[in-house]
Amino acid sequence: MNAPADNEPVLLVIGYGNTLRQDDQAGPTVAELIEARALPGVRTLVCAQLSPEHAEAVAAARAVVFVDAQQAGPYATISLQVVPPGESSQVTTHAAEPWTLLALAREVYGRVPPAWLLTVPAESFGFGAEISAVTRWGIGEAVEQVMALARKTPVETDASSSGTSAQGNR
Repeated sequence: MNAPADNEPVLLVIGYGNTLRQDDQAGPTVAELIEARALPGVRTLVCAQLSPEHAEAVAAARAVVFVDAQQAGPYATISLQVVPPGESSQVTTHAAEPWTLLALAREVYGRVPPAWLLTVPAESFGFGAEISAVTRWGIGEAVEQVMALARKTPVETDASSSGTSAQGNR
């Protein structure tokens, strides 16, 4: 597989995290909210963790956004960073990282799309369904950033020029 077919997604959004661990459900929640919008050319995947099986979908997409929760620092920020493929596609645990999936897509399918990691600030990782205020804010901001990426054409989607962060008030 050298290039995605015309019917493949322009943008693949992979939201991952544990939906039973409060703010850790930010990634899946963002992906579900994007899915509900039924944006043309956008496909979503929701999973508890990234796994090697996701490499085929990654390789088939024109661009990929990985969405995950990250422990919030003193300032609540959304971070959108370019993810280059890793040096190796070796998965040494039961879960993979975004750069490992990109390396696996390169090695198995011969293609690595532009990719970003979008992290949502999180404070609470205990058991439960409650989402903190900072993560609720971050989920809304993350959805807006994914929608902005989805509006770009594949030619305009240039991962090498990304690496931005957005800050805001909760």
